[in-house]
Amino acid sequence: MTHGAAGQEPQKASARDKNANTNTSIAQLRSRYQKAVGRRRNWLAHWQECYEFALPQRNGAARQTSGGKRLDRVFDATAPDAVEQLAASLMAEITPPAGGWFDLEPGGNVASDDREVLTEQLGRAVRILQGHFDRSNFAVEMHQAFLDLVTAGTACLRLEKAGLQSPSAFLFAAVPLRDLAFEERSDGKMDAVFRKLMLSRDDIMSNWPGAGKLPEFGASNDEEDHQKRFAVIEAVIPATSGQSGYEIYVFREEGGASQDDLIYRGQFDVSPYIAFRWMKAPGEIYGRSPVMKALPDIKTANKVVELVLKNASIAVTGIWQADDDGVLNPATIRLVPGSIIPKAVGSAGLKPLDAPGRFDVSDLVLSDLRDRIRRCLLADRLGQVDQPGMTATEVLERASENARLLGATYGRLQAELLYPLIRRALHILSRTGELPDIPVDGDVVVLRHSAPLAQLPRRVQAGQVLDWLSRIATLGPDAMNEVDLPVMVRWLADQFGVPDHLLKPALPAIMAEELA
Repeated sequence: MTHGAAGQEPQKASARDKNANTNTSIAQLRSRYQKAVGRRRNWLAHWQECYEFALPQRNGAARQTSGGKRLDRVFDATAPDAVEQLAASLMAEITPPAGGWFDLEPGGNVASDDREVLTEQLGRAVRILQGHFDRSNFAVEMHQAFLDLVTAGTACLRLEKAGLQSPSAFLFAAVPLRDLAFEERSDGKMDAVFRKLMLSRDDIMSNWPGAGKLPEFGASNDEEDHQKRFAVIEAVIPATSGQSGYEIYVFREEGGASQDDLIYRGQFDVSPYIAFRWMKAPGEIYGRSPVMKALPDIKTANKVVELVLKNASIAVTGIWQADDDGVLNPATIRLVPGSIIPKAVGSAGLKPLDAPGRFDVSDLVLSDLRDRIRRCLLADRLGQVDQPGMTATEVLERASENARLLGATYGRLQAELLYPLIRRALHILSRTGELPDIPVDGDVVVLRHSAPLAQLPRRVQAGQVLDWLSRIATLGPDAMNEVDLPVMVRWLADQFGVPDHLLKPALPAIMAEELA
C-alpha cells in the first residue's frame, strides 16, 4: 500500500527546492509535530489499557511484534465481546455493507425546472459511487476503524486513489492511533494530521520521487541497506495564507531545518485523512470512548475471574500438611488421581488443610459487573431489535431508545466521518473523470444520510401515526372519512423508504379535483 503519492493532487516541490521559506517550514512543522506528540503522550497509557482489556487482538496504541501473545491479563471476555458487537452494530446502523446509506438530492437553490434533470444525474452519481464502495475494501477497514472508535474514542480512516489495476477507485486504510498525532483548529475540525511511518528506502523512493537524492537515502547495492527502515513524518495540514485545500509535507523525524530533511511536498484539494471521535470533553483534542467509561468495571471483572480461577486451582489440588519425618519427600509427591503416597509407619502422612474462607460471592459480583459492562457498551441496547415475541410497539420503542442513546454520537459521526468521507470519494471520482465536480454545499446538492439509524426517527413517527390511525378506526366510518388515505399511504411509504415504483402514479391536481 502506498502512503504518499497515490490519490493526491501533487503540485510537487521536491527536496531539491532550496529556499528559505522551505527551510523555515520544515523547522516549524517539526516543532508542531513534537508539540502534537507531547499533547498525545498523556493518552498513550490510557489507550494501552483500553486495548489491553477490551481489544487485545488489535493494539492500536503500542508497537508489538506481529503474532505476539496479547491475552496475558485478560481473564474475562465480556468487554472484548461487547466491543465487537458495538462495532458491528455501528457498521450495520451507520454504514451498512449492503449499501444505501447515503443519497444526493437537489438543494433548495435549484430551480424547479432543473430539479428533475438534476435528480436523475445525482441518482446516477450515487449508483456509481456506491459501486466503487462495494468493490473496495471499505467494509473491512471501516469495521476496524469502528473498533478503534469504540475502544479508544478516536479513529482515523485514510482514503486514497487505488491503482489502475484495482476494481475500485478507492483504497481504504484504518490507521492505528500509535502512528498519529492531531491538531484541532478553532472551529473544532481535527484535520491537521501528523503520521509517523517506518519505510524502507525503496518505499520512500517509490512513493515520493526525489527522496533518493538525499544523502542518507543514496543508492546502494547492499541488500541489507535496502531493507533498512527510516522514520519519516507525513504531515497533512490545512493550507495557509488564505488558500483552500491542504498541504502535504514528508520529512525525516530527526534533523534540523535543512532542505535535505524535506522528502516531498505537495497539495490536496480534499484531505485523505478522515479522523472522527465518539465524544469529546471540552478543551481536549482526542475523543473518549464507552470503553473508558466501563474500564473500572472491566478491570474489576478480570480481577474477580482471576481470583476465582486461583481459588479453583486450590480447590482442585488442595493445601496439604505433613510431618517432617525424614521419609516423606514433598518434592516427589504428585497429587493426581490414583497416586499412592508412601509414609513411615506411625507417621501422620499428608493431611488436607481446610481453606480459611470461600469465594461464593464471586457469582453475584461478576453478574453485576458484566451487566454494567454490557450496558456501558450498549450491547444490550443495539442487539437484534425484531426478536420473537416483540410487538410492533415494542420494536418502535426500542428503536426510539437507540436513537436517543446514540443521538449525540451520531451527530458527531455525521459531521466528522460521513460528510468528509463522501466529499473525498466524490473528489477522487471527479479526478478520474467518472463523475463531474459535484458541489455538496447544501445549496445545489444536499447529502442525505439514509442508513438505518438515520431512518429511526422517521419510522418512530410513522409508528405513532399508525397507532393514531388504529384509534381513529375504532370511532367508526365517519372518523375514517376525515383521513386522506391516499396521501397518508404515500407519506408512510416515504417514511419507511418504499421505492416510488411500487406506488401508483399520482394523479395531477386538476384531474383529482374533477374526479372529486
